[in-house]
Amino acid sequence: MPIVKYPRAREPLYYEWDRRAQKCGLRHTVYAVNGDQYTGEWLDNLKHGKGTQIWKSTGAIYSGDWKFGKQDGYGSYSVPDPVTKEYKRVYTGWWKNGQKTGQGVWFYPNGERYEGEWSDGVRGGWGRMYYLDGSSYEGQWEEDQPDGEGMLRLPNGNRYEGGWKDGKKHGPGRYFYVDKGQLLEGTWAEDIAKCGILVDFDRHKAPAPTQYPIPKIELKDPAGVLAAAQALLDDSDN
Repeated sequence: MPIVKYPRAREPLYYEWDRRAQKCGLRHTVYAVNGDQYTGEWLDNLKHGKGTQIWKSTGAIYSGDWKFGKQDGYGSYSVPDPVTKEYKRVYTGWWKNGQKTGQGVWFYPNGERYEGEWSDGVRGGWGRMYYLDGSSYEGQWEEDQPDGEGMLRLPNGNRYEGGWKDGKKHGPGRYFYVDKGQLLEGTWAEDIAKCGILVDFDRHKAPAPTQYPIPKIELKDPAGVLAAAQALLDDSDN
């Protein structure tokens, strides 16, 4: 009886080619169609694990943790200097879902620096900002602006401690005029002191005190005065 041999069934070659093209685990540099390049770990064709991405259009580099194709974890972001072409670190810290989230440090091109918490890519939480003019702000942030309780220090030593809203002094606060040896304690609204009590404070240590000291005025109920002023301010906001 003759024996008939049938050819072994084989899957199409493109199945094998597709399996080989799947990116999973540690891979050498992979180039995108637009010229971007990535070197690092993959999972199911997505950047996942440790890796370094270089964007061709800007030359920016991110090196750190990835999760399902997005920056997630700890990493640093750097850009080339337009003149020297040397890389300068812009941000070092934590990321989540491709956005700066958690503790991190951002270096601004003009030399300013922010150290603190981030939320969805902007300053949010507690942080400290160092400005170009030598002043600094330390306190709460919301949607990239000082908001809540915070302290602003000026280059001449003067400082404000109190409430903030949308980047402006707002609510109860104290302004120390260290250069004049005076203290203003009161209530602010949109960066303007609406009411308060001005007294001498370490006048003998001040570098440029006013010519005459402020006479002491005793109020029967200073706390009540401030509370009434705050109530008026709240009414005006509403």
